[in-house]
Amino acid sequence: MEIVIRAALMFVFLWAVTRGVGRSTLGELSTFELLLYVTMGDLIQQSVTQQDYSITSGVLTISVFALCTVGLSWLQWRFPRTRSLIRGKPIVIARAGKLLPVPARQQRFTDSDLLAMARQQGIRRLTDIELAILEADGRVSFFTSASDSSGAPDTAATS
Repeated sequence: MEIVIRAALMFVFLWAVTRGVGRSTLGELSTFELLLYVTMGDLIQQSVTQQDYSITSGVLTISVFALCTVGLSWLQWRFPRTRSLIRGKPIVIARAGKLLPVPARQQRFTDSDLLAMARQQGIRRLTDIELAILEADGRVSFFTSASDSSGAPDTAATS
């Protein structure tokens, strides 16, 4: 029974760490950070199982993590108000081509981060951005001015 309690505690700890690290950070891990997280996973495994390498302990630990994941999904389904706590809420980080200072500081998001993500979406200038929303999964959704979103092809570029 001790391994179940340890696994559940480590699950809650990992959930809190991933929520605390920040969205933009999780969306773009460097090689070192990826290795650090893998190493952290190994260290957590040892703390959960007390270096017990039996198949039973491994299956039990994975089962507890799976049940905790299903439990969080059920909580979100059953109690919709828990969604923002469990998954996070989208945050407006830019409006009218300008990065909003408070949400940008809270999420550790810079002008260059915003411009790099905008370029990936084919947006050339920050002034073209009407609204930018940092989603709970770390992606940024961009809304450009209505003149750019007409959907009509640019005939000058194709001729």
